[in-house]
Amino acid sequence: MAVIRRALEDFQLPAYDDQVVQIQQYIKILLAWNDKINLTAIRDPLEILYRHFCECIFAGSSVPMERGRLADAGTGAGLPGLPLKILRPGLQVFLIESNLKKATFLAEVIRELGLREAQVLVRRYEELGEEIAPLDYVCSRALGEYTKFLDWAHSGALAAKQVVLWIGANDLPEIRKNLSWEWQEPIPVPNSLRRLILVGTRKL
Repeated sequence: MAVIRRALEDFQLPAYDDQVVQIQQYIKILLAWNDKINLTAIRDPLEILYRHFCECIFAGSSVPMERGRLADAGTGAGLPGLPLKILRPGLQVFLIESNLKKATFLAEVIRELGLREAQVLVRRYEELGEEIAPLDYVCSRALGEYTKFLDWAHSGALAAKQVVLWIGANDLPEIRKNLSWEWQEPIPVPNSLRRLILVGTRKL
């Protein structure tokens, strides 16, 4: 637990006891399941903590998202949706994952951590609309296909207010070409030279 506290402090994040315990549980489950299904290519627990958890939680502390409805498209191992839920328990989170085995893992994490208002949807994100609308935030981390994703997030059926993206610096010019969103200045991820968090607000 001291390692988790130190990692959070490196990202200038608060380290509350209950959240530290939940992160520890989550990593333990992730490592156990990763032997059976490929949830992350990163195998080192410390790197998982820094690269996955701290980077996700950092965005939640950098972007005002205390409450509201958040959808995580193509969540995979639950990133960034579940770390954001741990940081901001008031969020209602939809984890969108089409792979049934990964969805089963996500349901196990939610159960083990006792998370309320966190729901797994075993669908492709493009298939969803009014059943999860209205959304305050739509998140994606290393999803790719940004044009398709941003058009979906902006659609009238979804009515998302903001998108929050974890991207590489190389992706920035392409994403900024999408004029349906008003883009804020990118936020550099600590301890990284090329990774950024980019927030867009829906244009009417």
